Amino acid sequence: MSTAETKPKLLFKVHARRVDAHGSEAHCKDAVLVLDTDLGGRRDACNPAELLLTAVAACMLKGIERLIPILRFELRGVEVRIEGVRQDSPPRLESITYELLVDTDESDRRLELLHENVRKYGTVFNTVAPGTKLEGTLHRA
Repeated sequence: MSTAETKPKLLFKVHARRVDAHGSEAHCKDAVLVLDTDLGGRRDACNPAELLLTAVAACMLKGIERLIPILRFELRGVEVRIEGVRQDSPPRLESITYELLVDTDESDRRLELLHENVRKYGTVFNTVAPGTKLEGTLHRA
């Protein structure tokens, strides 16, 4: 039996429900996330497009956490700034751009290596990238 056959695949589960005309909520593990599903919008929750951008940002941050011990990368902090441009017809995000800001004393080459690995091994990043223009930069904070 090959290794691919013996290793179980990860399964992710979310349950979302409408609360009322002003919002919904998603449940995952022990977390509850308020969703902006109000037609007029709401300031205290993410709408679906913002959730997608949040997922891409969280994927990059989690990837960095995974890479820190592997690459023995030293950093003091990381920030992601991300934005998406919506096209109206058909409705979709036509492009997503991000800026990763890393507070570190590592060399420029090590920063490039970190960025390459974040792009290469991110589950959400690699799911979104084929369907939209997804690009960005990594800078020293």
